[in-house]
Amino acid sequence: MIVYPAIDLRGGRCVRLEQGRADRQTVYGADPAAVAAQFKAAGAAWIHVVDLDGAFAGEPQNLAAVAAIATLGLKLQLGGGLRTRAAVDRALGLGASRVVIGTRAAESEAFVAELVQAHGEKIAVGIDAKDGRVAVKGWTDTTATAAAVLAARMDALGVRTLIHTDIGTDGMLTGPNFAAQEALLDAVGCRIIASGGVSRREDVARLADLAKRHPRLDGVIVGKALYERRVELSDLLEIARGSG
Repeated sequence: MIVYPAIDLRGGRCVRLEQGRADRQTVYGADPAAVAAQFKAAGAAWIHVVDLDGAFAGEPQNLAAVAAIATLGLKLQLGGGLRTRAAVDRALGLGASRVVIGTRAAESEAFVAELVQAHGEKIAVGIDAKDGRVAVKGWTDTTATAAAVLAARMDALGVRTLIHTDIGTDGMLTGPNFAAQEALLDAVGCRIIASGGVSRREDVARLADLAKRHPRLDGVIVGKALYERRVELSDLLEIARGSG
């Protein structure tokens, strides 16, 4: 299982939001690349980056910060505002190893199919769920589509990685929604990355145990708990390595 330390970009800075709300922001660093370098030094191989301004605006807004992070040699998973083929191609050209499609995936299966045809496993789909329903446009709108339904559609299109975020737990340090993560693993055949709510090492240990039963649980994204120093990345990486 892979631990993906998270960097959320807003105004060129490293921030975290509670439940995706723009009015509940905490700034953790003015230099996102320096934060990423610390994660690399702790042993991370991957990093998960979200352009929050891009998610709200509909097109990437923090490409300079993304480019700086990409120079560090980490495998970069990037999301936020990637709603056109040009934006996706630009992100991959900057050095992203994998891009995350969110809003457009909920709107257009044809768009996702085109990207999978062009870029294969470099395309992931982010499924952000609020009370089991898909939320889009920086989580400002909730659709009528059930998360499991969208996941099945993306799986059928050949998407190999889904990132499942439970909005109710994201940034709240209350623990992941384990039941929702396991239900999604049962519903699809592709890899799942869990996101939202990790607050202590025991949360990652529980997900690592789940990964032993469900090898398609690819990893977990950890954000606020790292910044608040409730967990140590090196410790989480060691726990994850034990998942097999």
